[in-house]
Amino acid sequence: MIIGREVFKMHAEIKDFHLPRWTELPTIDLYIDQLVCFLEQYLSGYIKSENEKEEKIITKTMINNYVKHNIIKAPVNKKYNKEHIASLFVIFVLKEVYSISDIKKLIGLALETSPVELSYDRFCSELEKAIRIVFAEKNYVKNSRLSQEQYILRNVVQSFANKLYVQRIYLKK
Repeated sequence: MIIGREVFKMHAEIKDFHLPRWTELPTIDLYIDQLVCFLEQYLSGYIKSENEKEEKIITKTMINNYVKHNIIKAPVNKKYNKEHIASLFVIFVLKEVYSISDIKKLIGLALETSPVELSYDRFCSELEKAIRIVFAEKNYVKNSRLSQEQYILRNVVQSFANKLYVQRIYLKK
């Protein structure tokens, strides 16, 4: 159980969660090693490795698999541009909750309605806002205080409800 300073530290770190906006992404194309480092810099504190023994949450193999399965476009001359980087941020965040095929559909929907720059910036803003709201215990607590266990339970059921809604309404599952 997390108490006192640890809770405060966790909330302070979450409050500072930030994904780079389109204009903050590198203006030069990156090789895969540079790309992995850039993504890890922003995501390593918030996403866990699939393999508990491995420290890396992002690997070259993962990125190569996303290219191989047409989730992202192939790099040009082994270099990844802003669109690749933005797509990979979205993929690595969403793969925590959704399957890769669902993510491909969701990215497709976003790109049908807006240019990549706008879609990506909206994703970043909404993600940061959602994280702040959840960790600020908004929309759950009005006049009473919940214990940490009650708050965790509410977040677990809320995340399930959100996923279920997207799957049923848009993904038709």
